[in-house]
Amino acid sequence: MTTWHWVRHGPTHQKTFTGWRDVPADLSDTDAIDRLRAHLPEDALVISSDLTRAVTTAHALQGGRRRLRHDPALREFHFGTWDGVHFKTVADWHPDLSRAYWETPGDHKPPGGESWNQSAARVAMAVRRIEAAHPNAHIIAVAHFGVILTQVQAVLGLTAYDVLGHTIDPLSVTTLEPSQGRAVTINHAP
Repeated sequence: MTTWHWVRHGPTHQKTFTGWRDVPADLSDTDAIDRLRAHLPEDALVISSDLTRAVTTAHALQGGRRRLRHDPALREFHFGTWDGVHFKTVADWHPDLSRAYWETPGDHKPPGGESWNQSAARVAMAVRRIEAAHPNAHIIAVAHFGVILTQVQAVLGLTAYDVLGHTIDPLSVTTLEPSQGRAVTINHAP
């Protein structure tokens, strides 16, 4: 049985859509990082998305754990032309689409970006590939808000709309046992 320990990267302090745009994480809260590192299993493998905020957070948590190559399939949702734009501005540009994107997530997508369903499918393929390469492992995956929510959705069988009600804070861990259909913790801050 593979156990996933999904960790959201450190805070970025962005006040805009932040998807594939590569922004750094603030890792100055070393106490929180130390608590998180101590909470995670020592024998786990560590992987992250290839975006800087996830890579640097994974390095901070790695310790003596084996590090796998960062994986671009674990990137945050691709917000297309909305990336780097304030939410209010996006709502002004695309009032119906921006509302539908959050209220009926699924196939709605930003111009030049991905829908919820496309992002979830991308992440699901990566998860299956990683599990096949490392069966029965504990895997620490440092990723993003949307990525983690797609996995909570898949494991618990929720709708995209319902899973958006969950909070996933920076430097929190969500531990999932997919083969058991079980969320051990969601948004746990050690």
